[in-house]
This record gives sequence, structure tokens and C-alpha cells, in this order.
Amino acid sequence: MSSILSYLMMKKMMMMMMMLVLSVFTITALGDLSSNYQSLMLIKSDLVDPRGVLSSWSSQGSSTTGLCNWNGIACSMSQTDVLELNLSSSGLSGSISSEIGSLVSLQVLDLSSNSLSGLIPLELGMLKNLSVLLLYSNSLWGGIPPQLGLLNQLKVLRIGNNMLSGEIPPQLGNCSEMEILGLASCQLNGSIPNELGNLMHLQSLILQNNSVSGKIPEEIIGCRSLQIFSAADNKLQGEIPSGIGTLVELQALNLANNKLSGVIPSELGKLSGLTYLNLLNNELSGTIPFELNLLTRLQKLDLSQNNLTGTITLSTTHLKELQYLVLTDNYLDGEIPTDLCPAAPDNNTHWNLQNLFLAGNNLTGSIEVLLDCISLQSLDLSNNSLSGMIPAGIDRLTKLTNLILHNNSLTGTLPPQIGNLTNLEMLALFHNDLVGEIPAEIGKLKKLTLFFLYENQMSGIIPPELTNCSNLQELDLFGNQFTGSIPDNIGQLQNLVVLQLRQNDLSGFIPPSLGHCMSLEKLALADNLLSGTLPETMGSLSRLSLVTLYNNSLEGPLPESLSSLQNLTIINFSNNRFTGSISPLLGSSSLIKLDLTNNHFSGQIPSMLGDSKQLLRLRLGQNFLSGVIPSELGQLHELGFLDLSFNQLNGLVPPELSNCKQLSHLILKENMFSGTLPSWLGSLSSLGELDLSFNNFSGSVPAELGGCSSLIKLSLSDNQLTGVIPPEIGNLTSLNVVNLQNNNLSGPIPSSIQHCTSLYELRLSQNLLTGPIPPDLGLLSDLQVILDLSQNHLSGEIPASIANLVKLERLNLSFNQLQGRIPSFLGLLTSLHRLNLSHNFLYGEIPHSLSVFPVDSFSGNDLCGSPMALCFAPPASGQRLSNGMVAGIIVAIVLTSTLVILVLLYIMIRIWLNWRHVSVSVSDGEGYDEHGRYWKVSTTTCSATATSTSSHEKQGSSASDSCILQHKTMQLADLENQTKSY
Repeated sequence: MSSILSYLMMKKMMMMMMMLVLSVFTITALGDLSSNYQSLMLIKSDLVDPRGVLSSWSSQGSSTTGLCNWNGIACSMSQTDVLELNLSSSGLSGSISSEIGSLVSLQVLDLSSNSLSGLIPLELGMLKNLSVLLLYSNSLWGGIPPQLGLLNQLKVLRIGNNMLSGEIPPQLGNCSEMEILGLASCQLNGSIPNELGNLMHLQSLILQNNSVSGKIPEEIIGCRSLQIFSAADNKLQGEIPSGIGTLVELQALNLANNKLSGVIPSELGKLSGLTYLNLLNNELSGTIPFELNLLTRLQKLDLSQNNLTGTITLSTTHLKELQYLVLTDNYLDGEIPTDLCPAAPDNNTHWNLQNLFLAGNNLTGSIEVLLDCISLQSLDLSNNSLSGMIPAGIDRLTKLTNLILHNNSLTGTLPPQIGNLTNLEMLALFHNDLVGEIPAEIGKLKKLTLFFLYENQMSGIIPPELTNCSNLQELDLFGNQFTGSIPDNIGQLQNLVVLQLRQNDLSGFIPPSLGHCMSLEKLALADNLLSGTLPETMGSLSRLSLVTLYNNSLEGPLPESLSSLQNLTIINFSNNRFTGSISPLLGSSSLIKLDLTNNHFSGQIPSMLGDSKQLLRLRLGQNFLSGVIPSELGQLHELGFLDLSFNQLNGLVPPELSNCKQLSHLILKENMFSGTLPSWLGSLSSLGELDLSFNNFSGSVPAELGGCSSLIKLSLSDNQLTGVIPPEIGNLTSLNVVNLQNNNLSGPIPSSIQHCTSLYELRLSQNLLTGPIPPDLGLLSDLQVILDLSQNHLSGEIPASIANLVKLERLNLSFNQLQGRIPSFLGLLTSLHRLNLSHNFLYGEIPHSLSVFPVDSFSGNDLCGSPMALCFAPPASGQRLSNGMVAGIIVAIVLTSTLVILVLLYIMIRIWLNWRHVSVSVSDGEGYDEHGRYWKVSTTTCSATATSTSSHEKQGSSASDSCILQHKTMQLADLENQTKSY
């Protein structure tokens, strides 16, 4: 009985003990959950929850069962601990509360793919049981807390795609259980910590898209379990460690877009499990290691955009799994290897190579060696030096979708077998030396979307079969020699977005069916021989944004239907024969460029042009437009180029144009504008060209033009401008061209022009300028095209500084009042091929070095020497005689001449008197006839020889002559005697 009683007493005590223990556990559990409840509510208070995903987090659910049923909460089996908090992709914003560190039992924390901001709380380092931390794809900023290195149970840390900055904390190397470390797409800098080499269990290291620099640490070989290593898109430098070849588990290595240098380690060939190797866009050099052929599982290999040299040594015989081979933009040379895709030994063997990109190298030879790569889908061999013809066997590559062969030296014709590549979507053959016609078989390519043949030498017609390529989106035949007309059924290409037929010899009309190409956005038919009018159907091309028809023979008025093209941004109809109004082209308010130069458009400039607020270029020159410039053009605040030249416009330049602050070119020449030059032109600080020549502007040149600090060309010629050239012109230090000729400008040439040191053309002729030529013009050392100061009233000497203008090709100083000698320094102008110094007051000898110029260059002066008359007595001194010396010389010459004349007159009188005396003394008498007429003079000396005149006429004549001679001899002898005595 006592034993039974003892047993019952013992059992009762055990039950009481069990109840006591259970009560203790219950109280403890309730205490933990109560603490977790408070922490979770504080965490909730820092979050913004627009979707209501935290609506279940409330006091009504604070019981043990309720808390563990909260959204995103997972508890332990006993429901005593919160083990997981997962609010991924819940649309939350706000910040992560530091209270997160109170959930000490937490094993998984996933707040990824939200809009959380702020810092990563340091208190996360208190979660000793945490194995998974996912905070990626938020807007967290600040540094990565080093306290995360305390989480020695952490296996997965993914906090990338945030705005985190600073360095990668080396303390992460203490997370010895780490398997996945994802820090991609942040703003991290510094180097890769050596301590990461301690993570022996690390399988994935993702550091891409940061600003990490320095070298890849050799210690990385300690990550023996590493399968994925991606550090692409950083600033890593140095060589690729050869020790990476020891990471035998590695499957993917991505080091693209860094600054790595040196050679590609041959040790990479030991990574037998590697399937992905990407080293693009680095500074790697040397040859492609042959050892890469040992990577038998490799599927994708990208070594593009490096400095690799040598030949291609890779072969699909070894790389049987290779699908992508990208070697673009290196310096590889030689021919494409024949064993890249060797001929299959049997029909059951085929190569997996689907994408081959070898563009941008120095490869030579033929493309025929690739005809056995029958799995190819994309082939890009562009930008090489490949030659030969496109082989007829190209149709063996039946899976080809992209054939890109542009920028080579391919010759021959486009084989008709191209039509058998029925999967072809892109065919790029531009910039080769292809000839012949487009084969009609091209029409069999129903999937073709892009067809580029531009810049070849192909000819013939555009085959109508091409319009069977119903999926064609872009057709570019620019720069060939195609003839004939545009196919009448071009409208069948209803998916066509771009039609580029520029610079061919196409003729005929634009087919009306073009209006059925409802998807057309860009139409370029310029530089052809097209004629006729525009079809009305062009108004149906509602998506058209660009249309260029320049340099054709199109004519007639524009169809009104064009006004419905509301998406037009670029229009160029220049150099045709269109007539009528330009209004039909103004239906779009999105115009950016409008060029109608050199047509026959007439009427006024429509004011609705002011609605095109995005207009950058407006060129309406060389038409028959009349009226005034509409003030609405002042609304074009983005306008940079305005050309209204060679029209019949008149009136004033509207002041509203001063609002066009972006104007860089304002060309209004050859019109009938009047009034004064607007002073507001000086506010156009972006103005580079101002041409107002050949108008009727009057008044002075505004000094405000000196504010156009970007002005390169200033042309105000052939107007009626008066006043002086403002000295503010010296502020325009970027000027290349100044043309103020044929005005009524007066005063001196401003010396401030010396600051325009970029001038290469200066024309100031046909004005009323006075004063000397400024010596400072010699500082314009870039003056090259011309210096023209002719037809002014300039005076003084030609400054010797002109000799500094060694680039000058033409110098015209004619029709002025220049004085002095021509400086010999002008001979230093070795580039000069035209010189005009005519019609001045220059004198002296022309320098020998200038004798190559024609006489017209020096006429109208007092000059001598070649090419003009020789100088007979050149002065010994190069100095000019003073006015007093010249007057003295003239007086001396006059006095001397007078004295000589008087002496000669005296001598002549004495001779006459002596002659009279001798004549009287030797006379024997004078004979007179019966009528008193004098008939004979005879002397005693001659009487003895005289005979009857009637009987001896001949002899009498001789005797008379002899007598006269004798008489003259006697006179001369007497005169000589008298002279001697005198």
C-alpha cells in the first residue's frame, strides 16, 4: 500500500515538474515572439507600402499563430522563431530599419527588387544565423558595412544593382561559408580584396559594372570551387593571372570591358569545363593561344576589340561545341583558316558554329573556305581585305540569316544563287567592287528585311522582282550606276521604312505606287535624273520624316496633299525646278531642316513657318520669293542657319529675328532689303556668318557688331553704307573674311583690325577711305586669299610691314594716292600671284623681284624698270629729292636754255650780216629784163665759163651749178674766218 502511495506521489510530482517546464518554455516563447513583434512593427514603420502587402502586420495578429502567418514571415517548426523575412518585389520604399538586427534567429532576409533607399544597417552584422541576404535591385546608397564580415554562416550575399559606393570591404573574406557573392551594377571602387581568396566554397563572384580598378589578385586561385567569375565593365588593369588556369571548376569567365593588358594566358586551356570566355574590349596583345583549342566544352568565345595579332589558329575540329566565335576589331591577318570548319568526313558530322564574327581585321583571301560551316546563322566578315567573288556555292549555308560582307574588296557579280538563301534577313554588301546587275532571283528572299548594296559599281535596272521581298524594311542602293526607272510596283513593299536610291542614274517619274509604302519614314532619291512632277499619292506617306530629292530635274508645283505629312522633320528639294508656293511643305510643325535652294518657287514666305519651333536650318535661297521676311520667324528660337539670298525680298530686317539667339549663319545677300543695319545683330553671340551684301542698306556699320564674338565671315559689300569702319571690328578675333567693298565708307582703316589675326580675306575696295595704310596690317600673318584696298583715297607710302604677309596670294592697292617707292620687301611675298599697284603716285624703279608681274600692275605711276621702260639714269641714292632741290634744278635748266638760245640767235645774225657783205662785194651787176624783172646773177669768176644758153643748154646748166657751189664755198670760208676772229 505504501509503495502504491509512493508511486502515486512520485507520478504527481513528475507531472507538476513537466507542467512547470512547459510553463517556462511557453513564457520564453511568448517572450521571443513579443520581442519579434515589436521589432517587426518598428521595421514596418520605416517602410512605405502602397500595395498593402504589410496589411497583415498588425496588433490583432500578435499571437503566436498570427505573427507567423504575417505576409513574408516564416517561422520555425515550433513557431517560436522568425527564420525568414521575404518581401521581395513588393513595391516597398522607405528605408531598412536598424531593428532588423533584433531578429537574431533570422536565416533568410530578402528585400530585393523594391525601391528601398538609405544605408544598409550595420546591425545586420548581429544576425549570426543569417545564411541568405538579398538586397539587390533597390536604391540603397552608402558603403557596404564591414560588419557583414561577422556573418560566418552567410552563404549568399547579393546586394548589387544599388547605388552603393566605396570599396569592397576585405572583411567579406571572413564569410568562410560564402558560395555566392553578387556586387554587380553599383558604384564600387578600389581594388578586389586579396582576402576574397579565402572563400574556398565560393562558386559565383559577380563584380561587373562597377569602377573597380587595380589588378586581379593572384589570391583568387584560393577560390577553388569558383564556377562563375564576372568582373566585366570595370577598370581593371594589368595582366590576367595565369593562376586562373588552376580553377578547374570554372565554367564562365567574363572580364570584358576593362583595361587588361599583356597576352592571353595559355593556361586558360586547362579550364576543361569552361563554356563561356569573354575578354572583349581590353588591351590584350599577342597571338591567340593555340591551347584554347583544348576547351572542348566552350560554347561562346569573345576576344573582340583587343590588339591581338597573328593568324587565326582555332578549329571546330577541337572546339566541337563552339557556337559563337567573336574576334572582331583586332589586328589579325592572313587568310581564314581552312580547318575553321573543315569538310565533314561523313554526312553525320556537322559543326555547331552558328555565329562567326571576324569583322575589323586585316584578313585576306576568299570566303569560299567557310562554305562547310553549314550551321552558320550569322556571318560577319566586314571591314577586312577579303577579295575574290562571292562564290556561287554560298547557297550551301542554308541557315544563314545574316550575311555581312561590307567594306572589303569583293569583285564580280552578285550570284543568282543568293536567292536560295531563303532564311536570309540581312544582306550587307556595301562598299565593295561588285559589278553587274541585281539578279532577279533576289525576289525569292521573302524574309529579307535589310538589303544594303551602296557604294559599289553595280548597274542595270532595279529588278521589279525585288518588290516581292515583302518583308523588306530598308533598301539602300546609294552610289551605284543603276539606270532606268524606279519600279512601278514599288508600292508592294508596304513594310519599307527606308528607301535610299541616291546618287545613281535613275530617270523617269516617281511612281504613284510609292504612296502605298505606308511604313516609309525616310525617302532619299537625290542625285539622279528624275523628272516630272511629284505624285499626289505622296501625301499618303503619313510616317514620312525625311525626304531628299535634291539635284534632279523635278518640276511643277508641289501637290497640296503634301500638307498632310505632319511628321516631316527634314526636307531637301534643292536644285530642281519646282514652282509655285512652298506652303504644301509646311503641314508639319516638327520641321528641323528645310532646304529649297535653287528652284523657281515664288510668292511670299509663309508666316506659318514660325510654327516649326524646332527648325534648325532654313534655306530658301535662289528662288523668286518676294515680299518681306515674316516677323513670325522670330519664334524660331532654335534656328541656326537662315539663307534667304538671291530672291526678291524687300523691306526691313524684322527686329523679331533678334530672338533667334542660336543663329550661326544669316545670309540675306542679293535681295532688295533697305534701311539701316540693325544694332541688335550684335546680340547674336553665336553668329558665325553674316552676309547682307548686294542690298540697299544705308547708314553706318553699327559698332554693336563687335559683340558677335563668334563671327567668322562678315560681308556687307555693295550697299550704300556710310561713316567709318567701327574700331570695334577688332573685337572679332575669329574673323576669316571681311568684305565691305563698294560702299561709301570713309575715314581711316581702324588699326584695331590688327587683332583679327585669323583673317585670310580682307576687301575694303571702292569706298572713300582716307589716311595711310596701317602698318599693323602686317600683323595679319594668316591673310592669304586677298588684301584689296583699291579705289579709295589712301595716301602715304606702302608700309614695309606688308612684307610679313607671306601667305598672301593677291594684293590690290590700285587707284589710291599712295606715294614713294615700291618697297623691295614686297619681293618676300613668295605666294603672291596677282599684284595691282596701278594709278597711284608711286615712282622710281620697280624692284627686280616684282618684274614677273604684267605692266598693268604698275601703270598710272612714275615707275620704270622691268616690266616697264628701262631706267636710264637711276639715282645713286635711294632717297627722294626735296621739293627745293627739284625747283632749283628746274630754274637752272630754264636759265641755261635761255642763254643757249640767245647765243645761237647772235651767231645767226652775224652770219646773215657777213653774207650780205660778201654778196655785194663780189657782184658784177644784176640783170633785169625789159620789163624790169630780175633774171640773172653773174660773177667775174664764172663769166669765163659762161656760154650761150641757147646753144649749150646742158653745159650751161653744169656751169651754173659749179658757180653756185663755188660761191657757197667762198661764203663758208669767209664765215669760218670771221668766226675764228670772233
